[in-house]
Amino acid sequence: MSIASYIKVIGRGKDGARPLSAEQADDLLSQVLDGKVTDLEIGAFCLAMRIKGETPEELDGFVQASLRRCVPLTAASARVPGSRGTVVLPSYNGARKLPNFTPLLAALLARQGVAVLVHGPTADPTRVTTAEVWRTLRWARVEDEDALVAAWAAARPAFIDTETLCPALAKLLAVRWTIGLRNPGHTVAKLLDPFAASGRPAMRVVNHTHPEYAHSLTGYLQRLRANALLMRGTEGEPVADARRQPRFDVFLQGERDETLSRSPQEGVLSALPELPEGYAADVTAAHIEAMLAGRVAVPDAITAQVDCLVAALARQTER
Repeated sequence: MSIASYIKVIGRGKDGARPLSAEQADDLLSQVLDGKVTDLEIGAFCLAMRIKGETPEELDGFVQASLRRCVPLTAASARVPGSRGTVVLPSYNGARKLPNFTPLLAALLARQGVAVLVHGPTADPTRVTTAEVWRTLRWARVEDEDALVAAWAAARPAFIDTETLCPALAKLLAVRWTIGLRNPGHTVAKLLDPFAASGRPAMRVVNHTHPEYAHSLTGYLQRLRANALLMRGTEGEPVADARRQPRFDVFLQGERDETLSRSPQEGVLSALPELPEGYAADVTAAHIEAMLAGRVAVPDAITAQVDCLVAALARQTER
């Protein structure tokens, strides 16, 4: 098989390229993920999409193709009695200058009775990943549905690495280290929620690093009638910036909820929370342990994010 016909459509530059339908995008990425095309075609696909950008319809097709190739976890959400619902935290950027507090967010949500799943890569040669902080904290990772249910039943957040969750997608993400650029797989990974179709209360945190992505991601969430918190993450992580309240856009059934969404903090900061000196995994883990033990205050922006997600889950239960 070949994806040349698709590359011809998407590869005509920013102004000449045409969008694919969701069905075409699904077929294209299915061939890529199943290894049915050459490395040259994969490189052409990655570069063409990097220049053109993804439409909501294309994201829909790409995500559906990826979800079908994920390890089955959906049923786990019904196996934990008493849970307020699930929150998925896709963690794919890691820390470059600031401490990675994604594990802190996960632990605080778990304390509120939320079933939390974090997924992301095990390592990144240029950044400190959530997996590294998780390992330093000596928190267990999961590999299947039974292990996930056990973690949730013990009121612990769970982490699964991308190589386990969706091996084919992990392989596509690794193309970055060959061509030097991120590709559509990175956007798709940040949208993966195994529990979105479970019929139970569920939220995913969808974060972006560049403002232009907010438009396509908003269109995607509206198209899918998704339940999600859209925000500009801390260095691309799904956790609020500890220094300043970011904008929260809460979507319930694809519609922005004005009462749950929050405006960003404007103006000059008058005070900063207590942060660790550095962002290495061991330094970050020690600071997270201090916050969870109550020795250091949790940043207000992260507390606000926890409250926002818990309230969004409760709103779904009320409907």
